[in-house]
Amino acid sequence: MRTIRLISFGYLHLPTGPDGSPVPPAADRIEDVRDRLRDPAAARDILDLDGLNPRVQDVVLNTPGARELLANLADYATLPAGPRRIAIGCAGGRHRDVDRITGRHAEQERIPRLA
Repeated sequence: MRTIRLISFGYLHLPTGPDGSPVPPAADRIEDVRDRLRDPAAARDILDLDGLNPRVQDVVLNTPGARELLANLADYATLPAGPRRIAIGCAGGRHRDVDRITGRHAEQERIPRLA
């Protein structure tokens, strides 16, 4: 099995290009979850927590569309000429994307553990 590097980032914290748009990290696939998944920071009592906290992980995993996204990423990762790097970005990089790369869900959801 090859190693796939999963990168967590926040669009609000990226450097900007000459045109002023954010420059995401280099990756074979960049998944922007800002519009795709509900912002977990809006959920009660988790704003000050990060994606490593089990409460945040539960909110993210139960967000409509999250399991489908994971299944799609897992299928993509298993392609014969599949990726070496997948980047997952949200607004701040503290909740949704961090949760997707934690060891707790990596093996459970068939996404390789962070290298």
